[in-house]
Amino acid sequence: MIRNLVLATALFAPLAATAQELPSAPYFPLDLAIQAADAALKACAAEGHNVSVAIVTRDGATKVLLKADNSGPQTVTSAQGKAFTSAAMGRDTAGLAEFIASQPSNNGLRDMDSRMVIQAGGLPIRFGDALVAGIGVGGAPTGAIDAGCAVAGLQVIGAAE
Repeated sequence: MIRNLVLATALFAPLAATAQELPSAPYFPLDLAIQAADAALKACAAEGHNVSVAIVTRDGATKVLLKADNSGPQTVTSAQGKAFTSAAMGRDTAGLAEFIASQPSNNGLRDMDSRMVIQAGGLPIRFGDALVAGIGVGGAPTGAIDAGCAVAGLQVIGAAE
């Protein structure tokens, strides 16, 4: 009996050591999320646009949500959906919309999750190759303006564009 226990311990010990050496999943610190959202909100405000900005982590949780004074009620859902989509798909929402439009057989991507918003204004947040979150901006007159404000958020924290 003791011999079997020693043998089992010897066999599983290398697996335990290997599991402990694995890096933890990438995360996005709250202070950086706040800085990125604030910079994006201010970039749009400087252009006269009242928007909402959301940061959604890789697991789909909203980490930060900022809503400008006088922004429309739809801006929150738009910003969260764009951020969620970028975090989930690892790509910008404008590019995803173009991809679907150019290949209608992929239109089902729109229905993968009810939280997805596939319109310009959502960008993945990466540090190096690590996808850690998504930023979404909603409420400017065009998706290109929303995306430009999101880029300002990425720039202030040094995330890859």
